[in-house]
Formats: sequence, structure tokens, C-alpha cells
Amino acid sequence: MNFDFALILFTLIVITGVIWGVDALFFAKRRLPAAGEGVAEGGEAPAAAKEPLLVEYARFLFPVVLIVFVLRGFLVEPFRIPSGSMLPTLEIGDFILVNKFAYGVRVPILNAKVVDFGAPERGDVVVFRYPGNPKIDYIKRVVGVAGDEIAYYKKTLFINGEPAPQEYQGTYAVGNGMKVRLLEEELGEINHNILDFPMRSSIDRKWVVPTGHYFVMGDNRDNSNDSRVWGFVPDENLVGKAFFIWMNLSWGDGVSFAWRRIGTVIN
Repeated sequence: MNFDFALILFTLIVITGVIWGVDALFFAKRRLPAAGEGVAEGGEAPAAAKEPLLVEYARFLFPVVLIVFVLRGFLVEPFRIPSGSMLPTLEIGDFILVNKFAYGVRVPILNAKVVDFGAPERGDVVVFRYPGNPKIDYIKRVVGVAGDEIAYYKKTLFINGEPAPQEYQGTYAVGNGMKVRLLEEELGEINHNILDFPMRSSIDRKWVVPTGHYFVMGDNRDNSNDSRVWGFVPDENLVGKAFFIWMNLSWGDGVSFAWRRIGTVIN
């Protein structure tokens, strides 16, 4: 089940704000005289003069939820990596931070861009709402921008007719002890690692990226559901740029931490 946390936070802001505001405008002033009488007589304030528990919780939660909403909606949002489509760059269980204003300021919930700071570049690792179901967030690497001719032949990425340089780095162990080829690929100024499963066939096709869209691929090239399968990512679906791994936590047969992942900058 996918939850819209921005909507949940906004709803909490409205509910707690209304409760706190209504109490401050209409009921808090009525409690003050009662509280004064209780103190004047040397006794405790009557129960009616005390702030209701619901109002106390609302007064406490409102600024907390508001701060979280602003931070998460406009600045930085945490995500957890659920699959291996971005191996070896991102591992299952990585908790990452995403820069929400890298490409512009968007209004939470509506996702409308109000300030434009530019567009993703080739090599950027981005989080976006999956075009086939916008309630699901995906993370992939941008390999093509508007106007690019993208081709993929025999496990090699071609951008505008030029192959993206690849250099063999050795082998990489995946599940069940299987070892696959580890390659370093160059996308402009970004050098990053990708995986190649020699036993898997290549998706050989060509695409032209339309205006306002991006072509994205997973670094685990033979195990990624990406633009080669379902098409382009519209600009309005962008969530932000992934830039940092702050924790790794996996659970299955048991809970495990990968301390070596903590503090890794995403390249």
C-alpha cells in the first residue's frame, strides 16, 4: 500500500491548527477567569480552567508537523531503496536523501513547479513518480535529455550516435554468489559503475527524447524496469536529485546494518 505522506502531513497541519486556533479564539479566554478565581482562593484551578488534553496535543504537534512538512516538501526528503535495479550504486536497504529543490521549487501535493532552477543533466540520479502509476516513486539515472537520440545495442549505450565509454573493472558478486561484470561508464562529467549479466540478452532499440521529458536507466542494466520498457519521464513527475546515503538497514531472515554504506555520496 502506498501512502501520500505529504497529504497526511498537510491534513495533520489543518486538523491541529484548527483545534489550536478555535480554542485560542473562543475557549482559552473563558478559562482564564476561572483559573484566576482558583488561584485567588488559594486552591487549584478548577477542571474547566485547565487546557483540554486534545488542545494540548494539537498545540504541541502543529509546529512539529509544520516543520516536517516544509523540510520534506521543499528541501530534503528521505527514501529507502527497495530493489536492486540501481546496483552497484545503490543497494537494497539504503536510506537516501533527495534534494527537492535541485531542479526547482514545487508545491507539495499539487506538484506544480513555481520556481525553476534548471533541469536534470545526464548522469544525475533522480527520484520520480513512475509514469505508469504516479503513486509509486522510482529511482534511476538520467541518460538522455530532451532532443537526445538514445540507442542501446549489444549492452552499450549510445547518445546522439556516440557510445558512452565503458571500462572493465572486474567482477561483482550478486545474489547466490553469482559474479557478473562490473563496468565503469562515462556520462559527460559523471563516471559511475554499472553491472552487465553476460548471459542476459540486450534490449536493442533507438529512442528520441521529446521536449520536457527524460530517458532514464538503472545501473543494474539487465535487471531494471526503466525507459527502455515503459518510455520517458515527464518533467512534472520529477521529485528530486538523490545525493547522499545516510543509513543502510535490511530485513528478511533478520535485521542487518551495512555500516560501510553510511555517509556515501551518490555519484
